[in-house]
Amino acid sequence: MKNQIDLSVAAYGDIVGRQFQLAILPWGATEPHNMHLPYTTDSILSHALCVDSACLAESCSDKIMVLPPINLGSQNPGQRELSFCIHARYETQFAILRDIVSSLHCQGIKKLLIVNGHGGNSFKNMIRDLAIDYPDFLIASCEWFKLASFHHVIENAGEHADELETSVMLYYHPEWVDMNKAGCGDSFRPKLSSLAEGVIWMPRNWSEISKDTGIGDPRKATAEKGRVISELVTSKLAEVITDLVTFN
Repeated sequence: MKNQIDLSVAAYGDIVGRQFQLAILPWGATEPHNMHLPYTTDSILSHALCVDSACLAESCSDKIMVLPPINLGSQNPGQRELSFCIHARYETQFAILRDIVSSLHCQGIKKLLIVNGHGGNSFKNMIRDLAIDYPDFLIASCEWFKLASFHHVIENAGEHADELETSVMLYYHPEWVDMNKAGCGDSFRPKLSSLAEGVIWMPRNWSEISKDTGIGDPRKATAEKGRVISELVTSKLAEVITDLVTFN
């Protein structure tokens, strides 16, 4: 079943003759994730959660396709300088999204759900612009890590390469996680009090707030916690997918 809803492994023989109502686009980044997680963790997790969610949406799974993940994210100062951390400008991300929408539109597929796994990405203005260019094309977006509450699962809440992300990666791909290398994820309060309080927003210099590129201690992560988190996320995401497929 999974190979028929995951374009990363699907063949044309799995697709020809089917009428698709919704394309799902996992979007992440290429950046360091503490010392123990892959650079493309955001993309890997978004993609895995999308495929499992599409499988859960059984009533409409034959009308859904999960696209290959996009590995280009927007980065903060202090991240971009780190080896192989790739910063994608707004214009780059928008060009990619616009070409995807244009391709799907000409194929008669007019609904797209972006499932974001990278906190630095923001698609609202892109979607507003595309709504003008493609008024008959529906684009929605969500961030998988905001689809449920995890406070009863996670002991040490964090923000990046933390217990939550590490647990979900341990559940899906333990072979790509080296907990022996995991840093403690200590972070430092921003020097501007108004920034620390959330009164203003500005890009944080990552080299000044994190020693190991992580924010949040990952060392209590387990695959079992990842399984619980995955079930919470995919259950909600399957509802979202079904709503979008049936929405006229």
